[in-house]
Amino acid sequence: MMNDKSLCRIGVFYDGSYFSYAQAHFYYDRKLGWMVFPPFHIMIENFLREKEQGYSNYRVVYAGWFQGLFHSNQSSDQQRRLDRNRHIDLMHAGIDPKYVPMSQAQGEKGVDISLALDALQVGLDDKIDIAVLVTGDGDFVPLARALMKNGVRVATVYFEYETEKDKAFANERLLSVSNYVLNVNELEKDRKNQSMFRGLFRQPEKDHEPTKEAVLHP
Repeated sequence: MMNDKSLCRIGVFYDGSYFSYAQAHFYYDRKLGWMVFPPFHIMIENFLREKEQGYSNYRVVYAGWFQGLFHSNQSSDQQRRLDRNRHIDLMHAGIDPKYVPMSQAQGEKGVDISLALDALQVGLDDKIDIAVLVTGDGDFVPLARALMKNGVRVATVYFEYETEKDKAFANERLLSVSNYVLNVNELEKDRKNQSMFRGLFRQPEKDHEPTKEAVLHP
């Protein structure tokens, strides 16, 4: 029987649109390839192994993907193909897709609430030791505080880049209330982590290559 310190249980909660924009940036702007989930989870496990010492093993035991989803008659063939391919990627990585219906008029509504409710439920049910929020949105500050109040540590994993048309960052308040923070882009500048950073990407098959328009318009 395992003792309390045998396994550090990690839950990862993806702000889907935030992650999708980062995928598009690395693929189209940086030409690095398509960012995929299994090595992303390994990166998180290795990061927390350094920060939260004392466990024998570190494992992502739960992951959820939260994003708005258009009805089929409001999306293009390219978008529907991307949605299907992403759904397959999520299933292969053991990530539960939690889509919220959206409309052309209102856009993405309720995604933040869906993520927060799921994280709280998983955290309060004592299924994880650390909740990893893959987002930069300051609206998740109350969630981070609520999790920590109930004994769940919080790590924020975010992206930081800027181009002529786009930029990504993390809200300073969210970073300040988190137990641990990881700027994925900084790994590329760190010699010991460069190979891990490069390992986050793969080249998609030509017939599955996503278009930037489809990626950025869920």
